[in-house]
Amino acid sequence: MPEHISIGKKISSFILDNIVMLIFVVFVGFGLMVMDMQVSGFVNDMMSRFFRNGILVLSLIIPVMAGLGLNFGIVVGALAGMLSLIFVRYHYAMFVGMPGLFWAFVIATPPAILFGFLTGRLYNKTKGQELVTGLMVSFFAEGLYMIFILFVLGYIIPLQYGHGMVIPGYPPVGIRASFELGLPYAEFTGRVPAGTIPGLTRAMNHIWQIEFAYVLAAAAVALLIFLIVRRVTSSKNPFAVRQPLWKFYVQMALCAALVVFALISAGQIYYWYNVHAVAQLADPRVRLHELEGISPFVVEMSRINRVPMVPLLLIVAIALFMAYFGKTKLGQDCRAVGQNRHIASVAGINVDRTRIIATIFSTVLAAWGMIIFIQDMGVVATYTQQRMVGMFSVAAILVGGATVAGATVKNAIVGIILFHAMFMLSPAVARFAFDNELAAEYVRSLMLYGVIGLSLGLYVWRGHKASKAKERLEQ
Repeated sequence: MPEHISIGKKISSFILDNIVMLIFVVFVGFGLMVMDMQVSGFVNDMMSRFFRNGILVLSLIIPVMAGLGLNFGIVVGALAGMLSLIFVRYHYAMFVGMPGLFWAFVIATPPAILFGFLTGRLYNKTKGQELVTGLMVSFFAEGLYMIFILFVLGYIIPLQYGHGMVIPGYPPVGIRASFELGLPYAEFTGRVPAGTIPGLTRAMNHIWQIEFAYVLAAAAVALLIFLIVRRVTSSKNPFAVRQPLWKFYVQMALCAALVVFALISAGQIYYWYNVHAVAQLADPRVRLHELEGISPFVVEMSRINRVPMVPLLLIVAIALFMAYFGKTKLGQDCRAVGQNRHIASVAGINVDRTRIIATIFSTVLAAWGMIIFIQDMGVVATYTQQRMVGMFSVAAILVGGATVAGATVKNAIVGIILFHAMFMLSPAVARFAFDNELAAEYVRSLMLYGVIGLSLGLYVWRGHKASKAKERLEQ
């Protein structure tokens, strides 16, 4: 931004560019002030929502990079994930625990690739109308999915009579409206209660878990190192865009404060857990909060659930892949196509092929994300679980600051946190504003559809403004 522009115009430009995120920041901040739930409960719910929805939101980045806009067609990938879980759960004797979840990923991938290829071909036939096309594709795919699980399963593909997933009747036709994935396998739970079918619920979450305070400390230190390395690297690169020095100092100060807080929390948790273990040797009935001298802060931190490391590492791996993908030849092709299809074609890039590959990436990630989402929930809503996947994911990445023309991993992470914090805090805000907690659902709907409408409206307005400026320049 040129230096001669006044501070007031810079502030107004910043507010306009980040209006959606700022609205949610204010909403969440107000909700945190009036909420009546414990901090540990809020953090636990937030963690669960983050790990459920992380990959679904990240699946939107590559299509935006390739100029496809907000891919509402990820519902097609989500349906592939649901079909694979239906197959795996139907054969529960063969697929249980983490092996069953692994086979769900394997089974979902080929149809997701096929669905992504067909959706990409359709996007190429409707260039410039991908957003509406994605919505129509999601509705059409839902209809085919309903026909398959209601009629094809039973009339054409035989089902086992009396199976718990099948709608009661003879001949057995269709899948129940909902079914459980079953408790985690005995390998993770120690034992399975009598009469319970071992299953897939949180099988991935139970592989490896670490205390929240320890993970927070490690993440804070890693973030601090990242900021320093990025600053040093950009200072040595003459072509890199360097942020102002004051902004770097502010980031470092905030990150250092987070590091201190996280390390103190981790040290306190480690100390009092050892004290608790020693106290239990003398009296097994003693509880952590009953220890003499323990602070309420440590008690609250101890109530935060352990962090499931496998979903976390999977999200981190996909986020790093997104960052790496942008530097590859294919990633550069996607950026070129997203910026200008005509110039990319003149430069020798196969535009249609690049767009299809981007759609396939998105669809496969959406299928995997849906499997992770459902295994964390533990229950499959056969006919409704996929319905709001596209809307919620698109709204989340828009809240994080993404636009139809640009999206990053940072937008996805920030968006997930703000959007789902809004969902959790809506009852408290509705209770305070309307004295009626039932109004929370209307508040959520307003925020959900409002953020999509406002973001698209701002995108169209900016495009119209840019075209007018171009016309004046040409004249």
